[in-house]
Amino acid sequence: MTRAIRRTAAFSFLLLVALLVNAVRVQLLEADGYDANPANRRAGIVRYAQPRGTVDVGGSPVTGSRDSGGRLRYERTYTEGPLYAPVTGFSSQLYGTSLIERAEDGILAGTDRRLSLFPWWGRLTGALRPGGRVETTINPAMQRAAYRGLDGRKGAVAAVEPRTGRVLALVSSPSYDPNELSGNGTSVSDAWRRLNRAEQQPMLNRALRQTYPPGSVFKVVTATAALESGRVRDIDAPLDIPDPYTLPGTRTSLGNPAPGCEHAGLEEAFRLSCNTVFARLGVDVGLREMAATAERFGFNDRGLRIPSAVVPSTFDTRMDPAQLALSSIGQYDTAATPLQMAMVAAAVANDGQLTPPHLVDKVTDAGGVLVAPGARRPTRPVMNPATAEQLQEMMTDVVAHGSGRPAAIDGFTVGGKTGTAQHGERNEGTPYAWFISWVRDKENHEPLAAVAVVVEDAEAEREDISGGGSAGPIARAVMAAGLR
Repeated sequence: MTRAIRRTAAFSFLLLVALLVNAVRVQLLEADGYDANPANRRAGIVRYAQPRGTVDVGGSPVTGSRDSGGRLRYERTYTEGPLYAPVTGFSSQLYGTSLIERAEDGILAGTDRRLSLFPWWGRLTGALRPGGRVETTINPAMQRAAYRGLDGRKGAVAAVEPRTGRVLALVSSPSYDPNELSGNGTSVSDAWRRLNRAEQQPMLNRALRQTYPPGSVFKVVTATAALESGRVRDIDAPLDIPDPYTLPGTRTSLGNPAPGCEHAGLEEAFRLSCNTVFARLGVDVGLREMAATAERFGFNDRGLRIPSAVVPSTFDTRMDPAQLALSSIGQYDTAATPLQMAMVAAAVANDGQLTPPHLVDKVTDAGGVLVAPGARRPTRPVMNPATAEQLQEMMTDVVAHGSGRPAAIDGFTVGGKTGTAQHGERNEGTPYAWFISWVRDKENHEPLAAVAVVVEDAEAEREDISGGGSAGPIARAVMAAGLR
């Protein structure tokens, strides 16, 4: 009898051990698989059982949570949703997340292990910590100025702080209200279909996810290559470049939008935006050096995250001389995001040093305890300081005496470059209006902001489209808002 009891006890103990081992296996080793299983409704119920953490701008939350009373209890809410949608993205119970809501999902949902002192205990019990807070680098005044400046026209604005790489404004227009996508009812699916089918593409983040032919604003890159390679040593010396200029290996003549470009020096050609001069300089510099210069600015970088993914801006590395000539004036298949062109302006303003942009300043837990600073990449040299000084002089001249006059700000040094980018079949589409600029303190020469604006207004008259006329005033308003 005693032997039978011992055997039964030993067997029961083995069953208990096996049960515990299986529980540990399920909780620690296979939890991710069960969580990801579409048939598992519990994950969604748990995920939305508590309020989501906040995304903050200027120290105040621009997101929140609403108790719906349903099984998926808490729905996301957005303050001034269309204004900050290009920053926050959306968090939808039906369609997932985007932008910061996706990149920082673990922090906001409370699932990130860094929110717990004992991550293994949370894995074992399935308990969630309260969602953390994501503090962005956005300047609210600059964001509003950019949004008001575009005023619903198709286009985008990106602004960065040259020394630090902090993204100060990120606007895409027309925008949308992410509140419409937060719940799980039929109104959400209706809104999703309507927004995705809209001709104006309001859910397209034009600042980060759309590339445009940069047109004449790319001449900053070409001027850098010409100076760095030694093809131009004196920006005032006349260049032996005719007007018009015949593209190499073709009978195609390239002209200029304004007179005075024949044999112009680099600074004058930059102010007049002479296509002939910069096309010829690009050919003289050569494909290898032109591509290397563009890549130092950030072109062809497929790994840029801020932390939201940014589509790569491109400069082709396989071209014939005629194609290189057109690419050197921002045409052919050269393409750039507004954020990329803000980086170009920032590198010039920062004496030739480029600090890659970042949008998250820090993440904390719900109580404000620092979890991690925002991810930052090291500053890298793009050009020599002497080259940067010459480019600063040239860009300042554009604002003081050229097409960039609408961007001037009293009491500050402003540099800029206008651009009108042709596109469409036989370049017959309404040109995109570009303006890139920077503002520096006159006393200590500290670079305060760099801005890129692109306007693609299909309703505008072709003759009214110009970087200075359409985009320049927006850039000025954004920079001025940051100086208050």
